[in-house]
Amino acid sequence: MNAKKILKKLVSYNTINDMNNEKIINYIEEYLKKIGFKTEYKSKCLVMSINEDYPIGFLGHTDTVSYSNDWLYNPFELNESEGKLYGLGTSDMKGSIAAILSSVSKINWNNTKKGIKLFFTYDEEIGFSGINELINIKTRFPNNMLIGEPTNNEIINSSKGLLEFKIKFNGVSSHSSTPEEGINAIESCINFINKLKVYYNELRNETIESKNITMNIGIIKGGRSINIVPDSCEVQIDFRTIKESQNKKIIKKINELIGDYGTYEIINNINPFISKCKKINMSDYITEASFIDSENKYILGVGPINAHKKDEFITIDSLKKLESQYIEIINDKINNK
Repeated sequence: MNAKKILKKLVSYNTINDMNNEKIINYIEEYLKKIGFKTEYKSKCLVMSINEDYPIGFLGHTDTVSYSNDWLYNPFELNESEGKLYGLGTSDMKGSIAAILSSVSKINWNNTKKGIKLFFTYDEEIGFSGINELINIKTRFPNNMLIGEPTNNEIINSSKGLLEFKIKFNGVSSHSSTPEEGINAIESCINFINKLKVYYNELRNETIESKNITMNIGIIKGGRSINIVPDSCEVQIDFRTIKESQNKKIIKKINELIGDYGTYEIINNINPFISKCKKINMSDYITEASFIDSENKYILGVGPINAHKKDEFITIDSLKKLESQYIEIINDKINNK
């Protein structure tokens, strides 16, 4: 079966928040069994392999984000128009999964003792529960791992880390006519943010191949009424880091800046992964590669990169090219003595 037909089936499963997880996992498992793969582990995740020696592995997540109401196409039907394939998850990342499944079906596994191991995870878009499940059961990953996030057919060898905070400030309420009798939690929050932004601008001087850290103030909630000094305020802040040291330094700085009226919770603390090579090519987004303990990790997937957007699509040419790229990579690894 070619990649486009497989993609049509994958898109038909509503895997927003892993809704049809069991159905899509069963489909993938049955498809691979017909080729000769065996199931090594199955829950909401799936791990399958063929032959006994695995110089390479592929990983893909089956869940998608939700879609907006202004889509022109049915998100769960693969629509083709002017060389483009529209559907929820086509880019992120069912297109790459389709290319993986199609590629392994075109390899003559009887002619080699070496094989491949395939990993399919869930909850990548929100909490990384799937990859953490595989880590917790002490899954062994091959030395060479390829993650199929969308890259527009470009090989990426590094990706940013993620550091997310929920920070709460407590104050003392009073009437707005006598603000000096209270402690304004929103003002405490604003002062904290201003100081943190100064530090953030210092960190931006650190670069890797023109990439630098980013910070986003995503949510602020505080106050009950315009005539009451607010006694509480919450802010949620997201950093995309380029060095492991930045994660540690930011946590230390927040401890210094937060003061007597603040407390914080770390929502996610995931280090970037940086390949040991001369030329770093880093993605702006985080991937499950940050969790995997493999010697060589790469990100390679379909294009264009328009994940999480209205009328998500990939091109047919990109899907065909990715299938060829995957086949070439697999053959190189399983035939390399």
